[in-house]
Amino acid sequence: MEPAGCPGGLLPRPCRVLVLLNPQSGRGKALQLFQTLVQPLLKEAEVSFELMLTARQNHARELVCAEELGHWDALVVMSGDGLMHEVVNGLMERPDWETAIQKPLCSLPGGSGNALAASLNYYAGYEQVTNEDLLTNCTQLLCRRHLSPMNLLSLHTASGLQLYSVLSLAWGFVADVDLESEKYRRLGEIRFTVGTIFRLATLRTYQGQLAYLPVGQAASAVPASPALAQKGPVDTHLVPLEEPVPSHWTVVPEQDFVLVLVLLHTHLSRELFAAPMGRCEAGVMHLFYVRAGVSRAMLLRLFLAMQKGKHMEYQCPYLVHVPVVAFRLEPKNQRGVFSVDGELMACEAVQGQVHPNSFWMVCGSRDALSGWEPQRPPPEEPL
Repeated sequence: MEPAGCPGGLLPRPCRVLVLLNPQSGRGKALQLFQTLVQPLLKEAEVSFELMLTARQNHARELVCAEELGHWDALVVMSGDGLMHEVVNGLMERPDWETAIQKPLCSLPGGSGNALAASLNYYAGYEQVTNEDLLTNCTQLLCRRHLSPMNLLSLHTASGLQLYSVLSLAWGFVADVDLESEKYRRLGEIRFTVGTIFRLATLRTYQGQLAYLPVGQAASAVPASPALAQKGPVDTHLVPLEEPVPSHWTVVPEQDFVLVLVLLHTHLSRELFAAPMGRCEAGVMHLFYVRAGVSRAMLLRLFLAMQKGKHMEYQCPYLVHVPVVAFRLEPKNQRGVFSVDGELMACEAVQGQVHPNSFWMVCGSRDALSGWEPQRPPPEEPL
């Protein structure tokens, strides 16, 4: 399958795109970088554009909800990961969401957290880079026009909220660093380093129940309960949060965690190569969790090693990775927050299911899958 108007999985030439840009993102230099670095490359590649600047939170969400998408061959998002989160959720809120979500998207890094752009940079075969080099690489991907289908995570909370994630859901340490580092946003990427050091100094544990559906069990059974009432793709593996998880799910026996991370891509930020096992297959996502008991020193070593994707080589007994298709996380109290694509969300029971090849993004590889075959160890054995 290919997106409408894009034969061969390529954007047309010439090409018309709508650019949504947050001028406050990162260090407040996104607009200047677009004008000096991105714009000349687009002109040379015959990519015409209209530029819209976002003025407040959820502005991009409102814009794409109302936009006549037929005017554009693609939507280009230049900011951090949060703006892409807004755009995708805005598309999924439209009455014509099934058509709208097929509009190709492009991520240009302009914020302090650019994990999605860093992942796309990795899929294209580029070396891990940051700042203007990463922006140049991602702009060149747009100029080359190749599209690739992406997984989408559908989330449901106990309060009835339904939303979608293009990148990650974090609870515990990682989400706390996102929250703590907000006050250092003007520092750019280094804000996460500052937040990590602060949170290590006051390391917490979090109580909750974690359950998941491993890749190997996904086809073995489907829930007996009716699918959740919802708009959007049907979550066939989920039952209502008031019910126990189906019997073929794995329930983690421990209930004390330092962090839980659901990740759809390889990078957690521009310089955190969190999933060195590679790009997920269609309909699969990474689940990482760190059990309570890990020392501050080991946690620091893991995060330092993650810059080069070497953290799994420590074989830390507290760090577990499992490829999954669905999960449920039920905090025992209100301690901590959730971070969804870098955006903060209230701490409450949440569950989600990944949907394969749900939308299209500009990417260096047109393949839906990587060569990675997901490992299927005994679920509770650390890698």
